[in-house]
Amino acid sequence: MGGHTMPPMHRTRVLPVLIFPLLLALAPAPEPAPVRNVVIVTIDGMRWQEVFGGADRAYFKKTSDGKPSAAEQRFWREDVEARRTALMPFFWGTLATQGVVLGDPSRQSRVHLTNGLWFSYPGYSEMLTGRADPRVDSNDKVPNPNVTVLEWLDGRPRLHGKVYAVGDWDVLPFILNVERSHLPVGAKVPVPSPRSDRERAINDLTDDLPRYWEDVIFDAPVMQAALEALRVRQPRVLYVMLGETDEWAHGGRYDLYLDAAFRSDRFLGRLWERLQSLPAYKGTTALIVTTDHGRGAGTKDWTDHGRDVPAAETTWLAMLGPGTGPAGVREGATATTSQLAATVGALLGEDFRAAFPAAAAPLPGVKTQPAVSR
Repeated sequence: MGGHTMPPMHRTRVLPVLIFPLLLALAPAPEPAPVRNVVIVTIDGMRWQEVFGGADRAYFKKTSDGKPSAAEQRFWREDVEARRTALMPFFWGTLATQGVVLGDPSRQSRVHLTNGLWFSYPGYSEMLTGRADPRVDSNDKVPNPNVTVLEWLDGRPRLHGKVYAVGDWDVLPFILNVERSHLPVGAKVPVPSPRSDRERAINDLTDDLPRYWEDVIFDAPVMQAALEALRVRQPRVLYVMLGETDEWAHGGRYDLYLDAAFRSDRFLGRLWERLQSLPAYKGTTALIVTTDHGRGAGTKDWTDHGRDVPAAETTWLAMLGPGTGPAGVREGATATTSQLAATVGALLGEDFRAAFPAAAAPLPGVKTQPAVSR
């Protein structure tokens, strides 16, 4: 046997081949990239009923010949999963499979407001400041006495000048208290101080569109302004307020309400695609999507919300990207709109509650990241 012993040189060659796969198996999984940016999108007054159940046949208006309307043909499906996917294909095809969704009653999950008023300004204020404030009790154009998470993050040295907001409602500058915060906010004019020919064209297009509502512009210029801001401004924190869903619902136009929801979902898909195409955002951006309030739950009160419409207390929320937790539609989870502010801070490695102890805690499962200075 001694004459057939393998030379030492051969033994040393075999050992690394056996150990290398073992070392790979034992090595810890790489940490996900830290969150460098957060994008928040709100879809005003979008009911959880359509988010999780799709279009409701009871709300469609029949044509004079009794045939299904164009909206019913577009959005009605017999199967609930097919129905909600027809309405919000990006939400259910990407966000719900790769991200986190809260508020599906069929999963015993609920998201709700805490302000007791269940309309827009109090909802946005609760969402962005982390708590309900009884002083915020109307939609009047009154500067918000509370500091929003957007204003607070802009005050952090590493994020100063890197927070941007654009929306369709002319009350948004008051919600964000631009007199105090000095945040750049696009509202009736989607792009304040345009920097590119495209941003100037977006403002011109807004002026050329009909002024259908007194205090709200159409969502399309807002969407384009947000997409262009990512290219030319590259904010670290971007807030986008969409509002046609609420306006068409108030007008009793279920068909246009659904169409606005569909276009909002299409915008989310384009937004996510843009984020993944830009080096400054790819793989390091968290997206949060939610609403400011719910609506009535029946065919007679679905157009309304407010303290006299209890169903308007219930909302929904979704997140996509690093740090947002395990993917899927959550079961047995309860959350409040007020948790969004601290969640945004936590994703960016900042403790909003340390500065504002009355604010609600971040959403469970959100991974606090170390602050990224670049």
